[in-house]
Parts: sequence; structure tokens; C-alpha cells
Amino acid sequence: MITIMRTMNMAREIKHSRVLGFAPRAADSDHLSAAGRCRPEGPGEGGPSSPASPAPPHPTPLPNGERVNAAAPPEQGEWENATASSESAATFATPSALYRLMAWLSPAYPVGAFSYSSGLEWAVEAGDVKNADALAAWLAVIIGEGSGFCDAVLFAHAHRAAAARDEDALRSIAELGAAFAPSKERQLETVGQGGAFLEVTRAAWPCTALDRLVQAWPGPYAYPVAVATAAAGHGIAIEPALGAYLHAVAANLVSAGVRLIPLGQTDGQRVIATLEPLIAATARRALATALEDMGAAAFRADLASQHHETQYTRLFRS
Repeated sequence: MITIMRTMNMAREIKHSRVLGFAPRAADSDHLSAAGRCRPEGPGEGGPSSPASPAPPHPTPLPNGERVNAAAPPEQGEWENATASSESAATFATPSALYRLMAWLSPAYPVGAFSYSSGLEWAVEAGDVKNADALAAWLAVIIGEGSGFCDAVLFAHAHRAAAARDEDALRSIAELGAAFAPSKERQLETVGQGGAFLEVTRAAWPCTALDRLVQAWPGPYAYPVAVATAAAGHGIAIEPALGAYLHAVAANLVSAGVRLIPLGQTDGQRVIATLEPLIAATARRALATALEDMGAAAFRADLASQHHETQYTRLFRS
């Protein structure tokens, strides 16, 4: 009976695969989820509570089969390639790389991201942002033409400099990142998170790239520079790392908008979904932008971050 059922399942799958253009697989092959094998999902089975391929305990290098753009063996748990450029790396994140990005850019990572709004708090009080559509439009300008884009350019160049072990370039980028802010609170936002990220990551996820950053530049450290250096030091390709960084920035500002306007959680997720193509386009443009061409054109957002400094009632630090 079991053999007959398997044969019928295979026949149905072959018929379905021909329609969709997929190659047929055995009915009992490992590509099926635990639920597909008629038993509950458990740890390590690809369920929502546990990844199917957990990351190795830290500090260890990315496994050889998952290393991206690595021409040389790892050094003290670190991937670095002094000769190959970041652009030649794979454009996807391996399981271990994805694990680290999710850890570093999670709201639970202790950098204090929840306490910053990039001037959004003033924009809500002034009546510029009243609903989900206005929030999406406001954040689209910040990410596509404002501080988000500038952070993305700094991220791209810092990642390349760290991957190439170019300490002079890394120092120049770190210095520029610390100074490139339109207001006092915006600078506090980037260097506060950058310093916290650097301290925690050097303790929990050490790599020599972060040590080189500290040796090259005494601080303060802009947030995108710190995250990019850690990503390069751990062998994470520039494309997924930059995309994850921009998503984290957008998600944090959406969270601030949900609390300030206020909005429902579902509306907040709709805004994040709306911003997806913009974030992808911003990342691509940042990767192709020279450092000397970096600039912003989000004047109202910059003014909001300046007005927030004297706002009477405030929940956020920026």
C-alpha cells in the first residue's frame, strides 16, 4: 500500500512539475519539510522557531562551503581577501552570514536604535506625517535621497576598504562618516549606535578587521562604517550586507512612526513592504557612487532633525 501511494504521489508531482517547469523529485526526498513528511516540525527541521542550517558556534570562520569571495584561508575566525573586490562576491547571504546579519541588525542588538527617530518625532508634531502613506513618503526621501543614501555609500566604501585591508582608506572613510551629519542629534544617532555596535561586536563576534578600524581611527565611529567593517571581516558579501543594513534603518524608523503617529502594526508592515524596491534601488546606486559624489537632498528631514533639538516634549533622542 505504501509503495502504491508513493507511486501515485510521484506521478502527481511529475505532472505538476511539467506544468511549472520544475524538475521532478522523489516523493520521500529530503527537500520535503517535516510537515511534508507527515510529522511535526522540530528543531533543525526548518520550522519558524529554528533555522534548518544553524550557524556554527562563534568565534569560528564561515564554513569553507559557505565562504563568499574567499581566496585565502581564514585568519582567526575572519574572512578577508586583499586582492579580490567585493563586487565579485556572491550576491546572496549564506546561512552563517545570514545568521550574523540577523543578529547584528536585530532590534535586540544593544545599540539603542529604538531611541532614535532621525527627526521623525518633530515631523509628526508639525503635521508633516499623519498616516501610513505620509510615513512611507517621508522615509522614501530619507532612504533614497537623504541620510539613508549617504549611509549606504559610506557602508559600501568602508566594506571595500576593510576587505582590502586598506587602513588609510578605512581611516578616511571613518573620519568622513563621523563628520557627515546635518545636525548635532543626527551625529549623535550615528556615532552613538556605531560606538555601541563596535564595542559589543568586538566582544561577541571578534575579527581583526574591527581591530584594524580601532587602530586606524580613534573614533567616533559612524554606524554604517562599523557594521560594514564587521561584515567584511566576517566574509559577508557587500550586497546582502548593505541590503540588510538599509532594511534595519527603515524598520527602526517605521517602528518609531508606529509609536508616534500612532499606527497599527499591520500598517507598519505595509510601509516596510512598500519601501522594499526603493531600498534595493538605493543599495544598487550606493554601490556605484564614488565617495566624492555622496550627497543628500532631503532638506525637510534635515530641518526636522535640527528642530528636534529644541522640541519641548520628546520621546526620542533624535
